[in-house]
Amino acid sequence: MTARHILVVAHTGRRETLDAAVAVCGLLRDAGVVPVVDPEALNDLRGATGGHEFRVLGTDPAAGEIGVGDIELAIVLGGDGTILRAAELVRGGSAPLLGINLGHVGFLAESERDDLGSAVGRALDRDYLVEERMTLSVRVKLDNEIIHETWALNEATVEKASRERMLDVVVEVDGRPLSSFGCDGVVMATPTGSTAYAFSAGGPIVWPSLDALLLVPLSAHALFARPLVVGPNSSLAVELLDRTPGLGILWCDGRRAFDLPIGARVVARRSSTPVRLARLHQGPFTDRLVRKFALPVTGWRGPIDPPTDAAPATGAIALPRPGATAGGGAGA
Repeated sequence: MTARHILVVAHTGRRETLDAAVAVCGLLRDAGVVPVVDPEALNDLRGATGGHEFRVLGTDPAAGEIGVGDIELAIVLGGDGTILRAAELVRGGSAPLLGINLGHVGFLAESERDDLGSAVGRALDRDYLVEERMTLSVRVKLDNEIIHETWALNEATVEKASRERMLDVVVEVDGRPLSSFGCDGVVMATPTGSTAYAFSAGGPIVWPSLDALLLVPLSAHALFARPLVVGPNSSLAVELLDRTPGLGILWCDGRRAFDLPIGARVVARRSSTPVRLARLHQGPFTDRLVRKFALPVTGWRGPIDPPTDAAPATGAIALPRPGATAGGGAGA
């Protein structure tokens, strides 16, 4: 029988999260599943368990490392930042991410800390849906030469590199210039990222079931610098003008940075590789907004019973439990 490998990703710098990671690894071992950890957390986990050996995510099978293609599921313990890190780790594989919020808002997380045991149990039973979230393919061009390529789940942001200097940019949609202005930066986001940086900058919240791209200027000095929502097959671009007084920097998901030379052009398109999220509940996105942002809904007198024709979010795939069908599984 082929061994099952589940990746455990945790912000081990927090004692509570480290303890939760140790508990999850124990539950997986007890069920006959091999827990896999990322190299950054290895020493912390060994220290917390008295030197217990762990299988490590990597690219060297001869050293006992487990490749990303062999990961069935990633259980992520922490906030949205930890989930974004986990998305980096499983990029190139098909493993979905099951987020358990041990941070603050945890908008991408599926469960809260009180549901830890139940969430792990359902993961072991493969009792979840998989929802695919759009990502961005991002290129930096200079004189028509590609000098950098990356990706983003939430957003790609062109920002000024120094606080005292602004950027002069031209924004472009579908290969055509739209407007130029001075600004602190420009956010190019996915629907998933509409509740992150783009939201803080005044952009609209876009339901994740909608395929679209967002462009949100940051502190623009212009009469026409409104947030834009375009179709999923469109391309967005931000070009640093030669007259710009400051240097720019590209940030993807607030984690990966690239210094932008004058004249650089950052192009964002829909990527062909989505991020897969494991979902334990099929509740509407509206409820998630209310819960995560603690929105006031007291006094609402809507329908008592939910609509009978409600469907799961676009892109959600029901996975069979073990034994239901041959070959069924999160990594299939």
